[in-house]
Amino acid sequence: MQMIYNSPNYCVVEFADSEGQHAGFEIMDKTSRREIYLNGSLALRFRENVSELIASEPSTDEVDAFLSGFGGLMHQPLTLH
Repeated sequence: MQMIYNSPNYCVVEFADSEGQHAGFEIMDKTSRREIYLNGSLALRFRENVSELIASEPSTDEVDAFLSGFGGLMHQPLTLH
């Protein structure tokens, strides 16, 4: 587990499987206190989109705007462990 992004609004954590391969991403919306876990083809697509975004050297606001696009998919309440 590795945090790859953290802003006042969002946090993204990348998870690896037991072999160290990329397994998925957890995107947390701190404002709405919701989260989503992406794995499989969704995680691969997310990785590709993030790589393209990072290549443009985005601001925090631009990254947050990108992550807000997942808001409609976030149904899991965010809880502290």
